[in-house]
Amino acid sequence: MPYAFTLTTTIPASPQEVYDAWLDSLGHSEMTGGDARMSDKTGAEVSAWDGYITGRNVELVPSERIVQSWRTTNFTDEHEDSLITVTLEKVEEGTLLTLRHTNVPEAQTSYEQGGWQQHYFDPMKEYFLARHRTRPGRKSKPAARKTKPKRAGTARGAQKAKAKVGKKAPKRAAAKSRRTAASKTSTKTKSARGKPR
Repeated sequence: MPYAFTLTTTIPASPQEVYDAWLDSLGHSEMTGGDARMSDKTGAEVSAWDGYITGRNVELVPSERIVQSWRTTNFTDEHEDSLITVTLEKVEEGTLLTLRHTNVPEAQTSYEQGGWQQHYFDPMKEYFLARHRTRPGRKSKPAARKTKPKRAGTARGAQKAKAKVGKKAPKRAAAKSRRTAASKTSTKTKSARGKPR
């Protein structure tokens, strides 16, 4: 008699990323390691793991749910298709993926006992971790500056410098003329004293 089971795992990606990769031929192939033919159209035929799995899309709700009929080459003509329902829920670590697999032939328990974990969940986690590590533009932002940078060479800075020089200029000129006058007086006195008689 057919049976059903439910498995859960957390994938380090957003629900939309998981949804898109699952329904994309290249994404599904890279994610699982086996050749896949997928589609994001309801009713379309699909296959995975080099043709070991075949089925079709039954219901698709972007970022939320994927329902597919699912049979493997181990199914006989007497077996009806099984049905998988993949539910995606956003959580802090990424996506909580809940897989409900129904109408599974009773003798085929390997799917529940490690098959999904080994051939889907573990490779999916590695795929998304590697993808996020190599994604362009994911550089960490530099720490915010606590002090404003100096505005050297700006027009405003030049104006400030001129203003400072302008204020000091009259004082400097007065001081210089006093020094010059004192110097001339001193020279005259020395010359008068040093003249031979």
